[in-house]
Amino acid sequence: MGGEQRTRLLDLLRERSFARRRVVLASGKESDFFIDCKQAVLGAEGHALAGVVLFEELAHLGHADAVAGVELGGCPLASAVALISFQRGAPLDAIYVRKDAKDHGSRRALEGNTCLAPGARVVLLEDVVTTGGSTLRAAAKLEAERHVVAGVVALVDRLEGGSEAIGARYPFRAIYTRRDFMD
Repeated sequence: MGGEQRTRLLDLLRERSFARRRVVLASGKESDFFIDCKQAVLGAEGHALAGVVLFEELAHLGHADAVAGVELGGCPLASAVALISFQRGAPLDAIYVRKDAKDHGSRRALEGNTCLAPGARVVLLEDVVTTGGSTLRAAAKLEAERHVVAGVVALVDRLEGGSEAIGARYPFRAIYTRRDFMD
């Protein structure tokens, strides 16, 4: 069943999220292709499929207490996994990691973690990894709140050094790579 869901999610990502065009990425690098996973993941089917596929991938990283999504693309991933985890009887809370702490109200860098004990094991979810910089910054925010980063799972690894940078510090897994999108 998981294989069919992975295949269908990849189809949706290819249809809705992938484009061959020049773009400047968050890392500042230029690229001749763009993968905007939100276009597939924010659709009802894509959201459900991403939740299932990512939840099943977590089994490779050992025990986790929660999943965290990096703002903005990782947030729906964390919510989708939290929902699927509850439905499957293994509830994981979702945490959203802000790029910048709020400048008003709670002034939090993290949302959803206030009920987690120090030392809680959190898997960080990313939509697309290029250099790994935003992932490592998010991991540092989780660690600053005394959580343990149990690993990182990305929907797509662009194979541009991010997996190596992240993998030097944390277990890293990617559901798809650029090879799944490029001939």
